[in-house]
Amino acid sequence: MPFRRFSRPIEFAAALALAATGGLVIAQVDDPDQGLAPADSSGSFEIGGVEVDVTGKSAEAARLAGWRIAQRKGWAMLAQRMGVTGPTLSDGALDGVVSGIVVENEQIGPNRYIARLGVLFSRARAGAILGVPIGAARSAPMLTIPIEVSGGAASGFERKTAWADAWTRYRTVNSAIDYVRPSGTGADGMLLNFGQTGRPGRGWWRVVLDQYGANDILVPKVTLRREWPGGPIIGLFEARHGPDNRLLTQFSLRVDRGDALPVLLDAGVKRLDDAYQVALRSGMLTGDPGLAFVAPVATPTPTDTPTGVVPIDLGIEGATPPTGAASSVVTVQIDTPTSSSVTSSENALQAVPGVRSAITTSLAIGGVSVIRVSFDGDVAVLRAALEARGWSVAASGSTLRIRRPAAPSQGGPATPPTDTSTG
Repeated sequence: MPFRRFSRPIEFAAALALAATGGLVIAQVDDPDQGLAPADSSGSFEIGGVEVDVTGKSAEAARLAGWRIAQRKGWAMLAQRMGVTGPTLSDGALDGVVSGIVVENEQIGPNRYIARLGVLFSRARAGAILGVPIGAARSAPMLTIPIEVSGGAASGFERKTAWADAWTRYRTVNSAIDYVRPSGTGADGMLLNFGQTGRPGRGWWRVVLDQYGANDILVPKVTLRREWPGGPIIGLFEARHGPDNRLLTQFSLRVDRGDALPVLLDAGVKRLDDAYQVALRSGMLTGDPGLAFVAPVATPTPTDTPTGVVPIDLGIEGATPPTGAASSVVTVQIDTPTSSSVTSSENALQAVPGVRSAITTSLAIGGVSVIRVSFDGDVAVLRAALEARGWSVAASGSTLRIRRPAAPSQGGPATPPTDTSTG
């Protein structure tokens, strides 16, 4: 059987080097300063804390024998957890059900193997054998932004942190919370930082959530305090939720050694996940109505066609659109070189008489963003109103490509500086 370890892979030689320390092994990424290891989304049943102590002709033989025993013990523990009496499977059958072995701690000698292991079972295959449903009700997708405060500095995805690594390592398949865990690359550092968690504006949050396919926000936070270098570490953990950064619960944990920080953070992640699941069951994770997109309601087209000449509003301040005009939804493409230009573009469009709403549906800072505009009138009327305000407009059906008004010319060539010297 090809034994594999998914979230913490190491070679056998590296395991020998770390055996004496029981070190935590973490998956690596190409750039050590940016990005996180891929989160485990295999959907496996996990059984942890399986103790084995076996001997063999060699270190490798003892290790493989220990993994075999861990599979058998793990299968019995899984059946007990599911509340069923599972059939006894041969080693060959278990090879087809086990999807991975996780080394939590191991000591390898010349002919002895002592370890604490975790066993991952294929959810589909194990569920079919045990006769348990493999589906489970989960929450709405929750964008997860881990915040770490260390040395007085708070960070989200601005830089790589041990707290974000801990959330990546955590297997969420058995959780009722549908965590959306960003990779920490690309625009994550700009969009998902500590400052963003303190901004309650629903409009910008809707844009951010749309980028990650989420419906709500979770902000697990840890504040680390070190007694002295290499000494005890105390972590204050907080479970926060929503655009208002509302505190659900908090607790503290402590380890006695500085190199045990990953153990502290892994325990904190597990406790916070339990807290979020309790909040979900008690109805405290209900979505904020301000984060839900409300489609504009189109005004029905009148059955009677107006006769005569109808005056057209060309954007004069204080003017009202003609009564009886049909409402339309127009796609507007506009350059957004900075984040502030997104808000200013929406405000400029909403200032045009007849515009009911202007919502950014596709954000591209430094490129061309797309804004959905609900307008009381025809596309041609909106185009004329924008051109009257100085915009450069190109139309293609119900899509307008607009560019900002050019800066007014000061007129005439610049006057050369005057020589004021005397003599």
